[in-house]
Amino acid sequence: MSGLAGQRVVITAGAGGIGLATARLLHDQGCRLAVCDVSEEALARVASELPGTVVARADVSDEGDVGRFFEVALGGLGGLDALVNNAGIAGPTGGVEDIAVADWRRCLDIGLTGQFLCARLAVPQLKAAGGGSMVNMSSSAGRHGYAFRTPYAAAKWGVIGFTQSLAKELGPHNIRVNAILPGIVAGPRMEGVIRDRAAQTGVSYEDMEARYLATTSLRRMVTAQDVAASVAFLLSDAARNLSALSFNVDGNVETL
Repeated sequence: MSGLAGQRVVITAGAGGIGLATARLLHDQGCRLAVCDVSEEALARVASELPGTVVARADVSDEGDVGRFFEVALGGLGGLDALVNNAGIAGPTGGVEDIAVADWRRCLDIGLTGQFLCARLAVPQLKAAGGGSMVNMSSSAGRHGYAFRTPYAAAKWGVIGFTQSLAKELGPHNIRVNAILPGIVAGPRMEGVIRDRAAQTGVSYEDMEARYLATTSLRRMVTAQDVAASVAFLLSDAARNLSALSFNVDGNVETL
C-alpha cells in the first residue's frame, strides 16, 4: 500500500491476535515497528520473526510501563509516524450486580485508559513528524448495548468518544485518528467469550456460537488478518483524508 514503507509505527499488544497480524502485515509493507505486550515469550517470537522490530514488555494500564516502553520505542525508531492502540481484554461476563469492582476497573484501565496513556506520549512525536495517524481498537460492542458484558462495552464506547475528540483536536496538526470496530474475531479470546456467555445463559457452546453468528449479516466470523488489513489501509496514503471514522470490520453485526 502506498505510503506505508518507512513509517515508524508503535503497536500495543502486538505479540498475539490482531496485534500480531497487524505487525506482520505492516512489517511486510516496509514499516519500522515497536511492539509491546505482557508476554516476554511472545515478544521474543516477534523479535525473531520480524527482524528489526523493537520489542518491550509493557502493561498499557501502567503509566510507568508505558513511559518505559515509549523510551525504548523512540530510541529504536528515532521518531513516530503512527500509533496502533490495540491492547484490550475481554473483561468479566456477568450481571452488573455480580461484577467485581476490580474486574470492572481492570477492563477499562486496559481498554480505554491504556489508549490515553499511549496517545499522550505519541502525540508530541506525531506533531514533531509533521503529522501522522492513530488507529484505536474499539469493537462492535462500541455501537451496540451488550448485556452481561458491561465493562467491555463501556470501554469500547469510550474508545469511540476518545477517537472522535482526538480527531477534532489533532486534525489541525495533520494527525488523523480513526477507530476500528472488529466483530466476532475467530480465535481463543472469542472462544472464551462464547464459552462464558453460554455458561451464563445455560446453553451449550455450539448453541451460543450459532446465536452469535445469526446476528451477523454475513453469518461468519472475521479474522485477525481482516482487521490488520483495515489498519494498514487507514495508515496508508489511500486514507489520507479519512479521520474520525468508526470503521466496522464485522460482517455487519446487527445486534449483540
